[in-house]
Amino acid sequence: MAEIVQQRIENRIPELEQLERVGLFSKKEVKSLLKRATALEYKLHRLIITKVDFIAYIQYEINVLELIKKRRSRIGYQFKREEIEFSIISRINNIFRRATTKWKDDVQLWLSHIAFCKKWNTQGELSKVFSSMLAIHPEKPALWIMAAKSELEDRNSSESARHLFLRALRFHPESKKVYQEYFRMELLHTEKLRKQQKKLEQAEMDFSPEIMTGKLAEVVYRDASGKIQGADFILSLLTIAAIFDFTKDLQDTIIQDLQSKHTDDSLTWDFMAKRELGATVGEELQSAKGRASDMARREERCYQVYEEGLNSLSTEAMWACYVSFCLERFKRKTNVQQLLAVLQRAHDSSLLKEDFYKNWVRRFLMASLQVLLSSGDSEQSVDVWCLALQTMVRLGSGATGKLFQDALTHVNPKSSLPLWQLQVEWSMTSQSPEATEALFQRGLLSAVPAVSMEIKEKYLDWSFGAGGYKKARKTFTSLHENRPFSKAFFTRMIQMEKDQVIEMVTRDCLYGFFPPDLWLEYIREELGPSGQPENCGKIHWRAMKLLEGESVERFTAQYTVLQTGHI
Repeated sequence: MAEIVQQRIENRIPELEQLERVGLFSKKEVKSLLKRATALEYKLHRLIITKVDFIAYIQYEINVLELIKKRRSRIGYQFKREEIEFSIISRINNIFRRATTKWKDDVQLWLSHIAFCKKWNTQGELSKVFSSMLAIHPEKPALWIMAAKSELEDRNSSESARHLFLRALRFHPESKKVYQEYFRMELLHTEKLRKQQKKLEQAEMDFSPEIMTGKLAEVVYRDASGKIQGADFILSLLTIAAIFDFTKDLQDTIIQDLQSKHTDDSLTWDFMAKRELGATVGEELQSAKGRASDMARREERCYQVYEEGLNSLSTEAMWACYVSFCLERFKRKTNVQQLLAVLQRAHDSSLLKEDFYKNWVRRFLMASLQVLLSSGDSEQSVDVWCLALQTMVRLGSGATGKLFQDALTHVNPKSSLPLWQLQVEWSMTSQSPEATEALFQRGLLSAVPAVSMEIKEKYLDWSFGAGGYKKARKTFTSLHENRPFSKAFFTRMIQMEKDQVIEMVTRDCLYGFFPPDLWLEYIREELGPSGQPENCGKIHWRAMKLLEGESVERFTAQYTVLQTGHI
């Protein structure tokens, strides 16, 4: 072991001498470097060696390279690279090879070696590393793609890249990613040839028309589409082809295949619908009104294509595509009614999972509403919030309460009355009495008179329905002096009082009980501002007819006092 280490250290002497001679390192630094390298080399020849030892050695050598690079820049000395840097780079590559030989399955170690070769521009070594790595890891498509890209981008060799892709397809004949990158590579190769042709037109260079129009890429597409089914894959190839300006015929071919072979896939309909947005008719319109009208026409055509898709393919995925498109257009402040109509139809179709649907609607709807509210159109914002909240209420979403709070936070309070009305109706039917009462208390604190008056009236009605006359009376007593005053609030309470008197009279008559106080209360109500005083005589006559004994005397006395205005 010592002999091998000694030999490796002696091999360093020429480069160390050059470092000292040209002034990049001092004599003391050379001795320190030699001592450190000897220690690291001995670690690689122990009986038990670890990957950490190799990595530490490699990192040390790379640090030396970086230091040399900085000192060259500082002193302006650029000679003797072969004797110094090349020797160190060669040694690092050798250490990497020793490590990858021992730990063949460590892909990260291979990738580190590749990164080093790229950084220090050792193209010959880079190809060897890729070749060795692929021989050990042919089952990983990503490594084949990386190797082919390296040949194309780093070595500018389309032929080598094509050869690697073809080898990769032998191991992975149904790999979408390999086919996609192979397809892209052929198009890049064609683009490069077209640029060369443009530069060399005067030299009358002969270029094959088939190659120059992307026929090689079309061959790859035909092979790929024959082995891999699915609109998503075909669309991915179409997206790649659309990047290049010479692929119109190829794109038309792919689109024709989509329309003829993949109409059972929602992605095909989604693509065809969205494609209508980019369709152009005639010259570009200059006026804003003309552009808006044209965009509306395109959007209408999109909706028609989606409807056609739903007629032939009514699936969860198809609905999801349609709803997603409507939400996207909604973010652009268009077609609110269309969005909510589609959301409701999607929900009614029972094809979307309920929990997923509710969460999806809430998340995207909130994001979309934020975009709309940023426009500052308060009236339109309230309308949109109301439509959105009505949809959420119909769905029975647990997030409706939070959505109401967000709506009241973002909408101008002066325009918030419809939101309060909708929230009160929702709370009365869906929330606990405690939660509903708390909502009324919050509404009463509104600084907008129209809101607080409406809440007072609703609160009174709800109190009567929830707790009867006593609760309504209690609510009225606590609120009747609170401003702003509402005539409807007082009128409603008077009606409740009258209804209560009539109910008591009817009930007592049915059971044969005729208390004089009740008759007087009845007469007092009729004498009130909302009563009919002409009925008092009839009530008095009936009371005198039905009351007996002491009740007659008590009633007569109290009625006399009432007439004199003392009670």
